[in-house]
Amino acid sequence: MTPVPAPPPAPALVPTSASAAAPPRERRRWLGPALTYLSLVLACLVVLLPLVVVFLTSLKTSKEVTGGGDALSLPGDWLNFGNYATAFTDGRLLTAFGNTAFILAFSITGTVVIGSMTAYAIDRFDFRFRKLVVALFLVATLVPGVTTQVATFQVVNGFGLFDTRWAPILLYMGTDIVSIYVFLQFIRGIPTTLDEAARLDGANTVTIFWRIVFPLLKPAVATVVIIKGITVYNDFYIPFLYMPSQELGTMSTALFRFKGPFGAHWEHISAGAILVILPTLLLFLFLQRYIYNGFARGAVK
Repeated sequence: MTPVPAPPPAPALVPTSASAAAPPRERRRWLGPALTYLSLVLACLVVLLPLVVVFLTSLKTSKEVTGGGDALSLPGDWLNFGNYATAFTDGRLLTAFGNTAFILAFSITGTVVIGSMTAYAIDRFDFRFRKLVVALFLVATLVPGVTTQVATFQVVNGFGLFDTRWAPILLYMGTDIVSIYVFLQFIRGIPTTLDEAARLDGANTVTIFWRIVFPLLKPAVATVVIIKGITVYNDFYIPFLYMPSQELGTMSTALFRFKGPFGAHWEHISAGAILVILPTLLLFLFLQRYIYNGFARGAVK
């Protein structure tokens, strides 16, 4: 019997170009976290570097600022707090803080009331042109505010509110689609059976809103108060345009007093900027969880 020839050996598997170019599993493990941390470090540098420059400038003297040195150069005296005293007194920050608190109180109260009632009407009532109203709110946010300032100024001046604290209050109350959106997301999560049960007990629409719906909007109210408060506190354009008097300055416009026709006292402006930043920074650090929770719950609902 003739022997059977052995089968030829199987050809070796040659890796394809895709598998050969694929990075090893170990490289992929640390590449993702490395890119994540790198992006976080870059973001922190972008945010913190200007604050560090402002803080260092607030501790420098006028000669150190105008000497042409590096912006990140260290001050000669780390206990030079004279710029802060000058910014507080000459900038009239105490009066500016009172004006800012007055504007904040009325602007936030009006925004909460108007925003919550508007959102309740949009969600609960079925009226003609309902979708058109919501679309107009969104379109209004797309129009740059600078293009309508001439007409807005004429309206404010026509009511005799120019150079008064009521001009920015009315503008802040009437131009906030964010609060309406936040309240609308929360109201949609409140079942309509509560409204129907209250109507069976004889409650009208106003009673249902203030006694039943509005108490359930506490997370949304906290979110709107924080976001609107920080926006109004940091705004410069509207107070500068509609309140030119020095007695009516706010925290944001008070620093403009250190700008002259021949230059600016950057050491005083930087010290005043630190004093203006501190309240909002402390407020955000203590209430940041309410901001994140409010946005998260509103998005889910």
